[in-house]
Amino acid sequence: MAGSSSFRVPAWAVALVRRLCTAAESSAVTGGSAGLAGPGLAKPLYRRLSALGGAPQGSVAMAMDEWLQEGKRVRPIEVMKYVKELRKYKRFSQALELMKWMDSKGIRMTQSNHAIRIDLLSKTEGIDSAEVYFSNLPEAAKDCFTYGALLNCYCREKMAGKATELYEKMKMLSYDSTTLVYNNLASLYMKLQQPEKIPPLIEQMRAKNISLDTFTHCILMNSYAHLGDIDAVERVVSEMEDRGEGTMPWPVYSNLASIYISAGLTQRAESALKMLEMAVDRKDRDSFHFLITLHARMRNLSEVNRVWRSMKGIFPKITNLSYLVVLQALDQLDDLSSIEQCYEEWEALHIHHDIRLTNVVIGAYLRKNMIDEALTLWETASKKGSESNFRTFDMFIDYYLGNNEVEQALRCVFTAASKGKKEEWKMDEERVGIFLRYFEEQKDMEGAKAFREALKKLKCSCL
Repeated sequence: MAGSSSFRVPAWAVALVRRLCTAAESSAVTGGSAGLAGPGLAKPLYRRLSALGGAPQGSVAMAMDEWLQEGKRVRPIEVMKYVKELRKYKRFSQALELMKWMDSKGIRMTQSNHAIRIDLLSKTEGIDSAEVYFSNLPEAAKDCFTYGALLNCYCREKMAGKATELYEKMKMLSYDSTTLVYNNLASLYMKLQQPEKIPPLIEQMRAKNISLDTFTHCILMNSYAHLGDIDAVERVVSEMEDRGEGTMPWPVYSNLASIYISAGLTQRAESALKMLEMAVDRKDRDSFHFLITLHARMRNLSEVNRVWRSMKGIFPKITNLSYLVVLQALDQLDDLSSIEQCYEEWEALHIHHDIRLTNVVIGAYLRKNMIDEALTLWETASKKGSESNFRTFDMFIDYYLGNNEVEQALRCVFTAASKGKKEEWKMDEERVGIFLRYFEEQKDMEGAKAFREALKKLKCSCL
């Protein structure tokens, strides 16, 4: 307990942290080729790449080289298709490695491929790396695609100065006449909490006869909502309906319903939800996901359950993501019984265990101080092959700290460190401060050192 003056970080934890780097290096040596040996060689190329998962750097190039060594060929257009698939599933480092492998084989890039490379560099190596790559491109490759990709990077990172400067240069080069350019700028203004800049920007688009897509309309609606002008929000929708372009895209009604809910306009929200349900794409799971989430925000459990039943009747296979959406909706409604029932149903049907779903249930238990149930579920999921992520540890750490059980919270930190995760852990400075003060109070310098080493191993952003 927090008041114990004899507490020390367990010896196993100190030793474990000291062995982490060695263990990680060993894993990198043995794990890189394990998925490429034996029966795996018979797999199609993309299946081999997708099976690499969290394999260490170099595994993608190794898989590609082994494919060629087997006497098989690859076409550049196929490799780029694999790059786009990896990127789609947010495996940015592996997508970039595949593009670098193409470089090593002398496969030339098209302008659109250069644009993808800029995006991947920004997401994996940072904006500086993306800028250097763009600068080193031949002038012929600096076109609307590559300029647009760099602008997207600046907007995503909220670099307003550089985004504005690049946009002005794009106007001089006549590279600004695409919907995507203006969508990126509008997104930047929303991130910077400058919604008043968006309506004039959209007027520029109209003046240049640049078409507005669904995203443009939705972000324009959101800008008016942030300015407190619901009438203007409704005018955007009315203008779309008046143009008689057929059935309105479901995201427009989803966005409208969300705006009404945030504004506390319950009756209008219910009407928008009805329109959304009429417009849902029965082949698009996302439209059902939004419908379920919005009904949860309306605190309407019966509608959540009704849409969920409807979805299960339409789609022969329900994905982990769909179960996650429903669990989160039920969690928002604080319906523990329904959460447990839904989770049990998923466990009986799932193929791949998904810690995100388990985390929802653990979180529900912890908020109700049901620590025994949370620990039991965590242990059961681990035995079934579910690998805990930092969200799992964060929830338990917060619970233990909230109950002044610092020693138990520290155990969670060291256990997380033992997993050798590559991604950065977003532990906030306040929690780190609590732990460091605790070591200081206990005069435990060895424990404090082990704690810092654990955070360093976890690439904790607070250091």
